Amino acid sequence: MTATEIRNASPDDADALLDLWRRAGSEPSVGEDQTSIFRLLEHAPDGVLIAEIDHAIVGSLIAVWDGWRGNLYRLAVLPEHRRQGVARALLAEGDRRLRAHGARRVTALVMHEHDWAVQFWQATDYELDERIIRYVGTLT
Repeated sequence: MTATEIRNASPDDADALLDLWRRAGSEPSVGEDQTSIFRLLEHAPDGVLIAEIDHAIVGSLIAVWDGWRGNLYRLAVLPEHRRQGVARALLAEGDRRLRAHGARRVTALVMHEHDWAVQFWQATDYELDERIIRYVGTLT
């Protein structure tokens, strides 16, 4: 098996990230576009992680510190690269970076209808918090 390399995303990766999310079954929603990725990279240059195998992007994770807690978004791995340690490598690096920023608590957003994602998170040290539901507003 070829090693997974984790690196920071750059603005040049924006289109590839959007494509990865679509191919991984995690369709970008309103406000998740190239401009938003550029803005995120300006705000948190080390907050968007990319996993590569043989110089091909196979996964991503957004791991950002908001000054209050760490937040994880868009843990996405191409289906043909799942169950090979890519998501675990991304999560380990995201946790390491958030800890370095001072995070003591981390929240992960997970699509409950994505069985593969739920199964991944159930196999980690993260705990399901059933006290919380999420409300989303779209600002125009």
